[in-house]
Amino acid sequence: MPALDTRPPAVLLMGPTASGKTALACLLSERFPLQLVSVDSALVYRGLDIGSAKPDAATLARYPHRLIDIRDPEQAYSAGEFRDDALREMAQISAAGQVPLLVGGTGLYFRALTRGFSDLPTADAELRARLQAQLQAQGLAALHGRLAALDPAAAARIRPGDTQRVLRALEVIELSGRPLSELQQGGGARAPYRFLKLALVPAERAPLHARIAVRFEQMLREGLVEEVRGLRARPGLHADLPSMRAVGYRQAWQYLDGEFPLAELRDRGVFATRQLAKRQITLLRSELDARWLDPERDGLAGRAADALELFLSGAGPVSIS
Repeated sequence: MPALDTRPPAVLLMGPTASGKTALACLLSERFPLQLVSVDSALVYRGLDIGSAKPDAATLARYPHRLIDIRDPEQAYSAGEFRDDALREMAQISAAGQVPLLVGGTGLYFRALTRGFSDLPTADAELRARLQAQLQAQGLAALHGRLAALDPAAAARIRPGDTQRVLRALEVIELSGRPLSELQQGGGARAPYRFLKLALVPAERAPLHARIAVRFEQMLREGLVEEVRGLRARPGLHADLPSMRAVGYRQAWQYLDGEFPLAELRDRGVFATRQLAKRQITLLRSELDARWLDPERDGLAGRAADALELFLSGAGPVSIS
């Protein structure tokens, strides 16, 4: 007989942007003893409300989400910081006799939580300033090319346009003298929970793409450009910060910089969001122990509730992470 798994339970509700994760999480929290924890790299920032599709005040009052509005947009926030914050919140929830439900679309955060990190060198302000100067002088393509020469595996995994991760990879290489990809193979301490992973992944992309377009158009009507204009006025805020590289905010910032006319903003924003959804779905394919739920099929809430009820009874499958 297998040994009893005494780790506390936790539920991960993952999926691409606009797949209906928040609405489902709220419904499940009405039926089960759950507390919600946000797993979203944009929702951590105060003032990023419209473009991040942050739940409104009424929703958050009825269904509180932890780890929303915990940083100012001038501040960086790493996956490692998220892991520490999430584990602290999860411990509090478990101690209160409830179950943490982590909901969001930032795959790197989910991976940091479930798989842990290798011991990577901490950030170095002087080195990062030097890399930022090289970025301004040489351009991101040149820095990604340098990464490809030093660590081909990391360069293949990091998109050429991902400034933050390119700089971090180069920083790790210079500080440690070893490739980032080699250091990451070491793994790290895993979270002391048994996980149920639910992934909202549509079988057909067309409905998701349609919702993405409708939602971005709604963001524009609700004042996304005005929101970004107000953020630009904040001292110390600039386009290279992680908060302003978020999809939607980057495109609105570029429009306000005069890079393209207002008529193009909608198309650029929708395209960037679709590309984000594609990357999110690709990352979910590596979660081999996740239960996929098609959000376009009828009865989504019932199917998710059945899986959750089985899991909480102790009879359901758990993550091997």
